Amino acid sequence: MFDLRPYRKNNNAMSYNPFREMEGFEKRFFNAPFSSFWGNGDIAEFKTDISDQGQNYLLEADLPGFDKKDIHLDITNNTLTINAERRSEHDEKDENNKYIRIERSYGKYSRQFDISSIDSDKITAKYDNGVLKLTLPKKQEVLPETKHLEIE
Repeated sequence: MFDLRPYRKNNNAMSYNPFREMEGFEKRFFNAPFSSFWGNGDIAEFKTDISDQGQNYLLEADLPGFDKKDIHLDITNNTLTINAERRSEHDEKDENNKYIRIERSYGKYSRQFDISSIDSDKITAKYDNGVLKLTLPKKQEVLPETKHLEIE
């Protein structure tokens, strides 16, 4: 009936991958620095870590090189939006041709998070050494009240 064979990496039938070129392109494209792709006004994302601290969550966002005034936190309909914008202080061509290579990225960065289980009135934010730290207190669960009714 059916012929079952154990999977082997060197199995001749499985050695050819017609999508190998596309996978390589995808890796190169998505692992490239933001400056390669986002310098034209598009919005890029930044890296974040979220940890459960018991009574609250701690969100840490890497935003190195930003001024505190360029980071904006907005809450709309249970969605927290973190926007940051870094403006270029020079044109692509420097008048004195002193720039040999420009790799630092400039542009708009944005991330959104669902905070439906967060008490949004008690969120605190701190920005220090290029890391934005948000303390997101969890909403207290409201347990349904149980009542006992007497039968007449």
